[in-house]
Amino acid sequence: MPDITQYLGLPELASAHGGEIDYMIGLVHWLMLILFVLWTPYFIYVLFRFRQKKNPKASYSGAKGTLSSYQEIAVVVAELVLLFAFAIPSWAELKQDFPDEKDAIVVHVVAEQFAWNVHYPGKDRIFGKRDINLVNTQLNPLGLDLDDPMGQDDIIVINELHLPVDQPVIVHLTSKDVIHSFALNTMRVKQDAIPGLDIPVYFTPIKEGDYEIHCAQLCGLGHSRMRGILKIHSEAGYTAWMDEMIQELEEYGR
Repeated sequence: MPDITQYLGLPELASAHGGEIDYMIGLVHWLMLILFVLWTPYFIYVLFRFRQKKNPKASYSGAKGTLSSYQEIAVVVAELVLLFAFAIPSWAELKQDFPDEKDAIVVHVVAEQFAWNVHYPGKDRIFGKRDINLVNTQLNPLGLDLDDPMGQDDIIVINELHLPVDQPVIVHLTSKDVIHSFALNTMRVKQDAIPGLDIPVYFTPIKEGDYEIHCAQLCGLGHSRMRGILKIHSEAGYTAWMDEMIQELEEYGR
């Protein structure tokens, strides 16, 4: 699909599926432009043609032509094409055609006022148990059970999401308190994080770099501070970061 990001003034495109979304946005803009170009002159014409001076007595029968009906039908057809030919297939692919978790980087992101808690499973790729009774805001924000052998190599960082480039990513979202909205504009990803629900999102980064994570849902007085960093590494860079985090855990006795 053509790269129209620069013409629409959208954020940098850094995910595999983002081009399709940008293309749909472009089509909507074209439809709005056509409606604006065709209807604006007609609107101005109507203002003069049916002004009070020329029509001192109101007509209660209304217009009797069929042109307006054909115009409305054309707009409805165009919107149906956008919905069924583009929007629904793209949505179904992103929401249902998930890769197998064995072939993807799987991360848990837990939102809270006003931070993003990011939980990695470590090298064993198995998430340890979490217990709400073990939650400590400073030392153990997710209540990770350190007695669980599967959780002893788990990594938890705050407001930083590290991922490798060109590998599928599955992020499981939830919230500790209120509804938040996990927004990665450069990845064309936005999904509400809702207390009590585990909601997965899927994307594949295609560009290395540092990007922003922010909350797109008003979640309290500190909403504007709820920002994080998304770091897309090379494969070697991601492995090096993971090794560094595991080494830090070992140094702290875990």
